[in-house]
Amino acid sequence: MSRIQQYQSSFTVGELDPLLRGRIDLQQYYSSVDVADNVIFEPQGGFSRRPGLKFLLDITSENAANGTMLIPFEFSTTQNFMILATVFDTTSTIRFRFFANGQLLTNINGSGNDYLTLNVGTLYEVSNIDINKLYYTQSADTLILTHENFVPVKIQRGANNTTWSVAGLGFSLAIPNLAISPSFSNPSGTITPSATDGTITITASSAIFSSGNVDQFLNEVNGFGRARITRFVSTTVVEAVTEVPFFSTDAIASGQYNLETGYESAWSNTRGWPRTCSFHEGRLYFGGSASFPNTLFGSKVSDFFNFKPAEALDDDAIIVTLSTDSVNAINALRSGRDLQIFTSGAEFFVPQADLDPITPSNITVKSATRRGSKFGIRPQAAEGGTLFIQRQGKALREMLFSDVELSYVANNISLLSSHMIVDPQRMALRAATDTTEGDLLLIVNGSSSTGYRADSAGFTGTIAAFMLNRPQQIVAPSSFTTDGDFVDVGVDLEDIYVVVKRTIGGSTKYYLELFDDDRTTDAAIQYYNSPASPDQALPGNTTAGSLSHLEGKTVKIIRDDIVDTDATVSSGQVTLGGVPTSYAEVGINYNVTVKTQPFEPRLSSGTVQGQRRRILEVTPILHRSQNLTLNGREISLQTLPLSGSGAVPTFTGIKKTQGFLGYGRDAQITISQSQPVFFTVLAMDYKVSIGQ
Repeated sequence: MSRIQQYQSSFTVGELDPLLRGRIDLQQYYSSVDVADNVIFEPQGGFSRRPGLKFLLDITSENAANGTMLIPFEFSTTQNFMILATVFDTTSTIRFRFFANGQLLTNINGSGNDYLTLNVGTLYEVSNIDINKLYYTQSADTLILTHENFVPVKIQRGANNTTWSVAGLGFSLAIPNLAISPSFSNPSGTITPSATDGTITITASSAIFSSGNVDQFLNEVNGFGRARITRFVSTTVVEAVTEVPFFSTDAIASGQYNLETGYESAWSNTRGWPRTCSFHEGRLYFGGSASFPNTLFGSKVSDFFNFKPAEALDDDAIIVTLSTDSVNAINALRSGRDLQIFTSGAEFFVPQADLDPITPSNITVKSATRRGSKFGIRPQAAEGGTLFIQRQGKALREMLFSDVELSYVANNISLLSSHMIVDPQRMALRAATDTTEGDLLLIVNGSSSTGYRADSAGFTGTIAAFMLNRPQQIVAPSSFTTDGDFVDVGVDLEDIYVVVKRTIGGSTKYYLELFDDDRTTDAAIQYYNSPASPDQALPGNTTAGSLSHLEGKTVKIIRDDIVDTDATVSSGQVTLGGVPTSYAEVGINYNVTVKTQPFEPRLSSGTVQGQRRRILEVTPILHRSQNLTLNGREISLQTLPLSGSGAVPTFTGIKKTQGFLGYGRDAQITISQSQPVFFTVLAMDYKVSIGQ
């Protein structure tokens, strides 16, 4: 029998895929864990309890079951908003609510309502609105929404936070024409152009024109002339713009030219509307449409709603089709180093030489990688690259420009933990605000997901939370769970909003909630007298109210850093263990679990995987922690966190513990909590006895 001491100073690999259980040869094995629930890993190496959730709004009556989408809106450097879109009527109506600093804005436009309604009108080929197809982009005070089933929408903030406009762009768009069913005819009589190039007048010797010829073409059969008709003057005269100059201004004989028709508006209630959008270098780009899924449309420069090409000048509108050996429907656009185009089968980009702008004459679309992206999940801008979910929804990739290959690559950054991504529905990224934290990428898994782990737990309705620090090559995933299912997530600069489906009193409810670093329970209400805008004022007695959204639920109560006994909400109230003096919090508990990898020391004699092992001693290094359990045993941190025994203190330092499990094959340590308070584990030192 031998005793071995091991020190785990870093957890920055996060939860490791169960398929890598046997890879003790990997360096990452020794910085990973087996299970990580409801914790956030720190770039410094430790992990902490995830923030709790502040209850904001019950949106069940808004028919949230039909679909929701959280849309960030950054109005200025000091004003940020979150827009909640809900499908109120599946055939015609979307409602928008506006939040600032976690507060619902009311009396919008003086209407007395806390929402604006968009009637989308006639839909394209469907009878219901799938909000998962909604896409958005923003420039200055204007937010553009696209959906292949209805006309693009513009949202603008007015003179103050409660003045907003939401309207379709039907009368604002100059829509390009594309060949739907092209046909050619040879009219009798001659035609004579007034000039060889530019905006010209074409005169016919007989009545061959009609008003329906606008946006159709006249072609000289020898290839030295092609003009798009822009205005009908009479049956013998039209105005046109040349796309290919004519050879001369001489009359062109009958049979030497043709009239090309069959061009229609690229977007309409008949043909469908643009699918994706992005502002990039002075243009608004639409990526794909219902009828032309692999065509990229660019507006005129600084004329964002004019997509109709004219004379092919440098600032003219752009239309380009991704012509490849497969159908690549455009699923997303992102303005980055280049204009990045994510499709169902590959990733593309529009390169630019030096500082030259993109023009109709020099635009080129190049293929980057052939992974494909999942429709309905917006790529997220990370440091230096773009994160996207692969088409099958099983991998997280980073599209990054490689100076070695002089092109883009799409690295699989979830390679060690792809098991945590199952049926992804939404994705959002909260960028790090200082050096003490990493970027936090949040991926909402679908409610039908099952997943797999060593403990057979699934990932139904969870959030896969990836802590990222790309300069240090850190990717540390954990899962967020709650009493219910996460169904949506959105980030307003640094505030993380979620839509949660919960079961309350036997009924399904949809709540909008907000992650709050000062809370340790979910769907929580806090009571205090300062700052000026609390959830609720601090009660002067032992009754805490305004809890109707948790009716019938057993809840946790924290009062002045004292953890009271659990209580059940009745008539929207609970009874506290005493009169609070500074604050109180009431909310739903969530379990915190971190399970280390099976113990495997690095011995010159080989592995000990087949030998029995016993944990003799565990010494965690803690930072500002209030409660901790190891393998089910609560560790005393000066004072027990029980009602009546005083406030729960915070402990920073080394806590040596002894006497754990009997012999086993894994020798794993499970870190959890018995009370909903704060904790941070920086490292762990443990001693193990190894037998035969």
